[in-house]
Amino acid sequence: MKKTVSFSRDSANVFFHITTRCNLTCRHCYINRDQHGDETLPLETVETWLNLFARRSVKANIVFLGGEPTVHPELAHMIKKARKLGYDSITVDTNGFLFNDILSKVTPQEVDYFSFSLDGATAATNDMIRGAGSYVACTNGIRQAVTRGFSVSVIFTVSQTNIHEIGSMGPLLTSLGVKRFFIQVIGIRGRSAANRTENLQVARNDWLGTVPTAAEEIARQGITVTFPKVFLKAGDRFECAGRVADNYFVFPNGRVYRCPLCEDFAMHSLMVDVNRLTEREPINENDLFQLDIPEGCVMNKLIQPDNLSYRPDGTPKYRIACCLLKEEIAGYTLKRT
Repeated sequence: MKKTVSFSRDSANVFFHITTRCNLTCRHCYINRDQHGDETLPLETVETWLNLFARRSVKANIVFLGGEPTVHPELAHMIKKARKLGYDSITVDTNGFLFNDILSKVTPQEVDYFSFSLDGATAATNDMIRGAGSYVACTNGIRQAVTRGFSVSVIFTVSQTNIHEIGSMGPLLTSLGVKRFFIQVIGIRGRSAANRTENLQVARNDWLGTVPTAAEEIARQGITVTFPKVFLKAGDRFECAGRVADNYFVFPNGRVYRCPLCEDFAMHSLMVDVNRLTEREPINENDLFQLDIPEGCVMNKLIQPDNLSYRPDGTPKYRIACCLLKEEIAGYTLKRT
């Protein structure tokens, strides 16, 4: 039932941060206003940029993010514009507070998924990470979206603070009516990079001993589970999405990255300048993507190397996969005989 999800070579994926504003201060938030800007983009600018990226591929997918995208009063108009431009799929990533009555301003035909961030099976764990009251707000938001007929997914960012609860997510997701579950590994960027005294990164043995098993168990409850591969096995081929796929991580100050691990640095390969998408001069992330190293992902080696381990002769014990390489287990239920 499990498969590795290869990078798409025939579609563009646009991760559009329309604002860096948010009502929460999550411990692992990756937003870095020094690098990403403090703007909330006006509707006219967003519509122009949506048009720029819609032309990058005959099949383009859009994810609206923040900060918290629902704090933007014009989000509904942005969604409708994206649908009019022909984006193949439209997703809104949200913390669940669902500001500006967004669920009443769009329809399930206009939004393919509302994707909710929930980082614990209990309020105690989730609220320790995301802030007091966020668990209740998020689960209530999920229920509202499901009741209104929207397709809903949940994102769980695994760190040392919540890995113990991932195995308990299945019953919660089932009770909420969630059919897709995305597991993410914490990236050391933004707030987690600024606070190096708190080691949130998950060790290889902890990841391999917990996450794949939990994903399989949750899939048995009829929920499709997607999670990053992270650690390559012997014989697995390393491939960098920056070389072969069209992924664009767009920020309000016009920076466009191809790799999310680069976002704490002025390494962006593209820039929206005077409403034109332009390539930046070397050296930037594109130049680094071309490097082949024994550790696998060069960006992981440079930016968050604590998940690597070496033999006495200096060679790596294993390789790290591209952070955008995923594994997926389709949801299924066991039939009784």
